Amino acid sequence: MATADTEPRTASEAEESAAAGPTTGGPAGGVGAGTPDRRPGSGLLLLGVVLALAIGFAAGLLAPGLFRPGNDSPEAGFARDMSTHHAQAVELSILAHERTTDPDVRTLAADIVLTQQAQIGIMQTWLKSWNLSPTSSQPRMAWMPDGAGTVRDGLMPGMATDAERAQLRAATGRDFDILFLRLMLNHHLGGIHMAEGILELTDDEQVTALAQSMVNGQKKEIELINSLLAARGAR
Repeated sequence: MATADTEPRTASEAEESAAAGPTTGGPAGGVGAGTPDRRPGSGLLLLGVVLALAIGFAAGLLAPGLFRPGNDSPEAGFARDMSTHHAQAVELSILAHERTTDPDVRTLAADIVLTQQAQIGIMQTWLKSWNLSPTSSQPRMAWMPDGAGTVRDGLMPGMATDAERAQLRAATGRDFDILFLRLMLNHHLGGIHMAEGILELTDDEQVTALAQSMVNGQKKEIELINSLLAARGAR
């Protein structure tokens, strides 16, 4: 799993990693120690990751507009930080898709992977079209007023810690499912906080549309996660 100070990769690197599966290092790698047993459909999910990233890049190019945020703008900071935030969710969900035997958890994991990988593609395309680097010397969350105060041990809001990722790797069965759901609940709450933050700061229609779709989609998934936890007696 990526550490908090690891930046998103280029399109080619992301596609190569997606095709190869989880690895160590990088924002979309390092969830599992060694290679987990792959369940039927894992190959299709990884193909979906590549396609989702490609679709995201294409969507980001559809209507580039005339808006060109600066390097230290809220829009650039949001695109960079949310790409990294999403990348951790993608990796946690790939692990869940491979490890779980619960069909509901597996479906949720696949949905998170495909949705958030496509959104990474969109945000990375924005940065490229704005002639900005995918990385920055700015601190995490510096684009958001009082955002620095939401960073804990280098982690943006809702991101899983090293200890939590290790606990997830070691868990099995029902314990694994419940821990994954709880981690994703926190992850989504943090992501919503970030998306709502940029909604208050930007006038760009593309950024607004994507951020609002993140808020809407993740709120719906939170409802699902809560229902899954309740059904498993874990609320």
